[in-house]
Amino acid sequence: MLLKKERELVVEYGKKMSAAGLSKGTSGNISIYNAEEKMMAISPSGVGYFETAPEDVVVMDLEGNVVEGDKKPSSEWGLHTVFYVNKPDARAVVHTHSAYCTTFACLNMPIKALHYVIGGAGTSMVPCAPYCTFGTPELAEVAIKACGKGKAVLLANHGLLTCGPGIEKAFGLAVNMEFCAEMQYRAMSVGEPVVLSDEEMNVVMEKFKSYGQPKKGKEDQTSNCY
Repeated sequence: MLLKKERELVVEYGKKMSAAGLSKGTSGNISIYNAEEKMMAISPSGVGYFETAPEDVVVMDLEGNVVEGDKKPSSEWGLHTVFYVNKPDARAVVHTHSAYCTTFACLNMPIKALHYVIGGAGTSMVPCAPYCTFGTPELAEVAIKACGKGKAVLLANHGLLTCGPGIEKAFGLAVNMEFCAEMQYRAMSVGEPVVLSDEEMNVVMEKFKSYGQPKKGKEDQTSNCY
């Protein structure tokens, strides 16, 4: 089985995503990229996360060709490949329809630095890409453009996408961005939120580089829990 480890991790984190309430039903999708093999493992289209087995996970190249698997890949496979092509350090992509992030996506509003943990996205604001139909090249194009140098982007009237140097980091970032979106929603419900300055966020993002315990290996040292 090609990309056995990656396929197993897609199954594992698909269950975590569903259990955490980040995506309802079969919505959302996950992929993991193996740069040495130049292939990604991506969740299948329309299959429940708790019903997905490793052999159901589809292996594709970055040109959109199915290399192994008898299931149809996620309709958003192009959204995933554009991030691997344009962000050389990305090794995993998580796309969710989490409630609070999707609320702001439906408002076409960015997530701002009300809480410093947003710095995990490598930015002081998570932008919202313009609306395009799901599963289209147009959506992939506007998403990567809006994301810029960051690791997270809202998709207008759709949801959230995060990427990272591994699935643990990409998933953790999706969890933290939902937390930030919830805090923004709650703060706006009470009064006028106070947004942290770019200067303070630059300090925060620098401190994140040395946060947590050092780990061996190639994965980014930055923790997703602050």
